[in-house]
Amino acid sequence: MTPQCSRAECRRDATHHIVWRNPRIHAADREKIWLACDEHVGFLHDYLAARDFPVTTHEGLPA
Repeated sequence: MTPQCSRAECRRDATHHIVWRNPRIHAADREKIWLACDEHVGFLHDYLAARDFPVTTHEGLPA
């Protein structure tokens, strides 16, 4: 099964991964990963960045 985009109701194949954490509740070594398709990678990144979460976007899926 191919990993799918994390955007609600999107069923497209993921092509990027977005690494983030909420510094108010996560220790510095705890990171979360969302997967994103080409269409939603910007939306998901901006959603997290708007909340002042440390966030980075990488092309491809995590190893």
